[in-house]
Amino acid sequence: MKSALTIAGSDPTGGAGLQADIKVFRAFGVHGLSAASALTAQNTEGVISVYPVDKNCFAEQLDVLLKDITPDAVKTGMLYSKQLAGVIAESISRYSLKNLVIDPVSVSSSGVSLVEDGTLDAIREQLFPLAKVITPNIYEASVLTGISIEDVTQMEEAARELRKMGPENVMITGGHLEGEALDLFYDGFSFFRLESAKREGEYHGTGCAFSAAITASLALGHTPLEAAQKAKEFIGEAIKNAYHLGKGMRLLNL
Repeated sequence: MKSALTIAGSDPTGGAGLQADIKVFRAFGVHGLSAASALTAQNTEGVISVYPVDKNCFAEQLDVLLKDITPDAVKTGMLYSKQLAGVIAESISRYSLKNLVIDPVSVSSSGVSLVEDGTLDAIREQLFPLAKVITPNIYEASVLTGISIEDVTQMEEAARELRKMGPENVMITGGHLEGEALDLFYDGFSFFRLESAKREGEYHGTGCAFSAAITASLALGHTPLEAAQKAKEFIGEAIKNAYHLGKGMRLLNL
């Protein structure tokens, strides 16, 4: 069986973070591995607190796991601490890990910061050059490039700048644009627009699940573009069948 590793924060609702990633991996028939980068106190209404995992504890999680199992793909979600980026980069080199997907999470759906100062810089400098695919949303792409994104042309401009930072492929998710839910894939040569109808409402964990779906597809041997297309289709169905369990955002049907 193929396997995929998620390095992300823990979400008690199971709607985002490493819990959601593992659900997505299973939906694709891939065994899920995980290393916790942070613990959170949150529910469907928002994130209350973030407790970063100690650097040594985090490094030991990865080292012990990777000495035993080599995953076919790896994704990172919320890292919070800039120190963890260096630990991950070292582990990728030491264990020759492939198919790295970087979701540069910075802010929760409810607007709470999920990174300490300098973390996005560390991710950009140490992890982007190792990545098969990066999956920023429009806000994250804007922060990373300094480009205010309000339309597809600006998405393309940001994708070019992000590609210069080292990743093989860039996938900007555009769910926050007006109109259609348009995502943009860029491989350094061509742009591919992945479009779908936008559904009303607020949904928890869409970015996490999307990057996890790409990761699972890469583990199964699909190309990055095929992985992005499969992720788009998967998330569309998960949103279509989402449900309310709490008082806030809907949870994806993963």
